[in-house]
Amino acid sequence: MKILALECSASPASVAVIDNGKIISECFINVKLTHSQTLMPMVKSALDLSLTKFDDIVGLAISSGPGSFTGIRIGISALKGLCTANKLPCVGVSTLRCIAENFKGQNAVICAVMDARCNQVYNALFKVDGDNINRLCEDRALMCTELAEQLSKYNEKIIVCGDGADLFYKFVNDNKNTVLAPEKLKYQSATGVGLCAYGEFLSGNTVSSDKLLPVYLRLPQAERELKSKKEKEK
Repeated sequence: MKILALECSASPASVAVIDNGKIISECFINVKLTHSQTLMPMVKSALDLSLTKFDDIVGLAISSGPGSFTGIRIGISALKGLCTANKLPCVGVSTLRCIAENFKGQNAVICAVMDARCNQVYNALFKVDGDNINRLCEDRALMCTELAEQLSKYNEKIIVCGDGADLFYKFVNDNKNTVLAPEKLKYQSATGVGLCAYGEFLSGNTVSSDKLLPVYLRLPQAERELKSKKEKEK
């Protein structure tokens, strides 16, 4: 069973092909090109390099949020086009949950953070014990200071990861039990998306592409500014 996985919820973007829970190819890029420029060429490369035809793909998976409003829209639009044209099911997974996938085999609390601007982060905490990953809280948007206060109550090893890790780590770098993830494990990736979604495909927990929606924890900036303007005019 081959799954095509997409990830473009932040600056990095990646595409992977997962075959029965095994990674057979992944293309990853982290440059200042828009995902509309890079995503579809990476789809072609990931398929070509793994000698996979699109007819071999049984479904698509994507990180549906939280993350960049533009990046998520581009990724879901691409997925909907591919699924609709080929009549394939799909699975959406939490971006924060797919980051935690990088740390299987460890014994630690995983603090996955994405930059939400204005000293806020999208965040979720996970407990990793070997191959087991247990969610400790729902995805949420928090002030960095609020999250730092929560982490101060943990006595076990904490690994800070995600595209907001460097930003947030400044608030907790004095904590002896808190470490910054190494660069190669720090970011969300299509591999994590595919591995998270694989179990959902096995269980039949898929949806048609028209049912897949982005997950936003906050309103887009333009909508927030419009709402604030209307409130001031009252």
